[in-house]
Amino acid sequence: MSENNLAHYDFTLPHELIAQVPVAHRVDARLMVVERKSGTIAHHHVRNLPAFLQPEDCLVLNNTKVLPARLIGQRTQTGGHWEGLFLTADEHGIWKILSKTRGKLTSGEQVALQTPEGRVGISLELLARQQDDNTWLVKPLSDDDTLTILNRVGWVPIPPYIRNGRMIPADREQYQTVYASKPGAVAAPTAGLHFSPELLAHIQNLGLDLVPVTLHVGAGTFKPIATETIEQHIMHYEWCEITDKAVARIQRRRQQGGRVIAIGTTSVRVLESASDDRGELQPFSGETNLFIKPGYTFRSVDAMMTNFHLPLSTLLILVRTFGGDELIRRAYEEAIAEKYRFYSYGDAMLIL
Repeated sequence: MSENNLAHYDFTLPHELIAQVPVAHRVDARLMVVERKSGTIAHHHVRNLPAFLQPEDCLVLNNTKVLPARLIGQRTQTGGHWEGLFLTADEHGIWKILSKTRGKLTSGEQVALQTPEGRVGISLELLARQQDDNTWLVKPLSDDDTLTILNRVGWVPIPPYIRNGRMIPADREQYQTVYASKPGAVAAPTAGLHFSPELLAHIQNLGLDLVPVTLHVGAGTFKPIATETIEQHIMHYEWCEITDKAVARIQRRRQQGGRVIAIGTTSVRVLESASDDRGELQPFSGETNLFIKPGYTFRSVDAMMTNFHLPLSTLLILVRTFGGDELIRRAYEEAIAEKYRFYSYGDAMLIL
């Protein structure tokens, strides 16, 4: 079957392997180590990661912070249940959201938001429906800034395959990397969820550099592809940034013979989006819709750590393109046989 055919990236996953909560201690998640050169697959834990690192290496971490972007409320006009997902806000405080409710929404209608604690929060006024029927421009009826409002009324946007998207209080901490610092994502860069402050300190003490980049993970990241071939898929845009200082630190490690190890597919996409035609890494700030698929030549990434991804997803295609199609297919088969935990709160894979 052609690697361009979407069915090539399908697989059957037993439902019980979809992790509903993370392990009690982040570093106790399992870590499958895949060697591209030898084709070997070994089984470890995230706490063993330092054994596979070299002092000259650098780890590239996506420091985006997940917003409490899920919104739940009641339509004041009909009393009906309403749900939404905050996407972006402009300089005038107008929000772009995804909206879900029964019946037809109308411009001028209001929605009263409910806080996770069960209290009534602010209201939203619906301004205009966008081309996508589920996307609206809305105005929050509050003088507070967007982040303050979301922190008051927003829910953690847990993916639908975890408890049907229903957050529990523990998600506020668990669905966030310990190094998250730049709010803007509506989904977590999940490979980073495995790191504890102690593990990061240990890695730094070995001499490695921890280099931050930013990619604000968007709503389309985990969506399965709906087209028949991957070439037909239109990639969503996400904002990302790599600074002059980060580029210099990475280049310095490369000159010392170290590897660039991307933590997560989002870090991979930042690095590759910021690489020019000669393969030189450049500072970059802006939107990217880079779709890494078969035939892509990697320019700035030597190794990567990632979670186990959804079938038919752009993330799975990226990982199979990086690690080698047949090898990563075999790794996924072995992960299922060994009962690894899948998706956002699941286990991880290190591809060397």
